[in-house]
Parts: sequence; structure tokens; C-alpha cells
Amino acid sequence: MNSSKINDGFHPNLAVDAVFDGILEIPEIQKPAYIKIPKALIPFTARKRSLNHDEFISFYEHDIRFASFLKNPSKYLLELKAFPGIIAPDCSVYRDMPLVLQFMNIYKSRLLGHYLQKQGFYVIPNIRWGDERTFSTCMLPEKAAFLGIPSHSIVAISTYGCIKSRADKFYFKNGLAAMIETLSPAIILVHGSMPDSVFQNIPGSIKLIQYNNWISLRKKKVL
Repeated sequence: MNSSKINDGFHPNLAVDAVFDGILEIPEIQKPAYIKIPKALIPFTARKRSLNHDEFISFYEHDIRFASFLKNPSKYLLELKAFPGIIAPDCSVYRDMPLVLQFMNIYKSRLLGHYLQKQGFYVIPNIRWGDERTFSTCMLPEKAAFLGIPSHSIVAISTYGCIKSRADKFYFKNGLAAMIETLSPAIILVHGSMPDSVFQNIPGSIKLIQYNNWISLRKKKVL
């Protein structure tokens, strides 16, 4: 059997030249040479609605909507080159997912981020976490949700749909604190709302930049 015809869904070709981080061997997204702040974010599936192509492409929408990109990112490279940068794919990490699937989606996001950097894109890492197993050392000797991310740099997170309940806020706030302790980011891009109950204790040295979600912007007829 010709092994080159086997597609296991993990696309090892995308990991060429990757540096792997931690016991889980998560591909690293390299620290950019300079910080570029997005003027705005536009979802991958709304990219054709962009008028000036001055937004960063983001993946803050249901995974199924950008599944075609996850399966074949090279198909979209030329089209996406028209934009100034990309937020790494926001592959879902739900607390009720089996832990191995949470790790798999963290791996997938970093893998695509690495691949896009290799193709010359400006990539901002996107960070997702689930319950404490992904952002503490109770399961592993490292905080898995933050593997492959450079310290003292720029990262992106999303609160949209993630802080609805008291439990959601609890895990999000604790994961955010763990991320800051681990990575000491200079800038955090926040897609979605920023309630004081979650963000009030963020160190003043960190610059927070908030972006409204696309649906809200469309409803307000901003875009």
C-alpha cells in the first residue's frame, strides 16, 4: 500500500520544520519580529464581504464553518494573502470533551498557526482552554493549553459563548489567570465582551484590546 495516499487527518506535511513543545509535542508558533495590532477581525467565512481587506482573518465561529480550511489550508493561501494577518484557528476546547480531544484541538490550532507562518503570514496565536486539566499541572508537568505559545508577546482569546454561566466564568477566569502567569503576554486581543467579573484583576502591564463579535457588529450595521 502506498502510505502517501493514507490521510489520517493530522496532516503531518503541515508540521514540516516545526519545533515541538512539551511532552505532548505541540507545534510552536514563533514570536513575531514585531507587534502588529489588527484594525478589525473578520470571520473566515465572511472574508469575501471585506471591502478593503484590512482586517485580520479570524476563526471565531463554529468549527464546522471552517472545516474546509482545516482539511485543506493550502487551497486558501492565495486568497488569504490579501489580508494583513491571521488569528490562528479557534478549534473548540469544551470542558465536557474527552481530554484527549481537547489536546487534539490545541495541537490542531498550533499546527495550522505554524504552517501559516511558514507560508509567510503574520500569525497571532489563539488560546483556548477547557477545565483545570488543560491549564494546571494536575495531569501533566506542564500547562497544556499554553504549549507552543511564545512568552512576552501578543495572543488572542475569545469570550464569545464562553462566559454565559457561573461555571463558565469560573473556568474562564482561572484559565486566563493561568495563561497570564505562564506566558506573561504583552498584549491580549479579546474577541467578545470583557466583564469586570472576569477581567478586573488583569495586571496593568498587559494591554487589552477588545473586538466585538461579528454577529453583534452585523446587527448594529457597522459592517
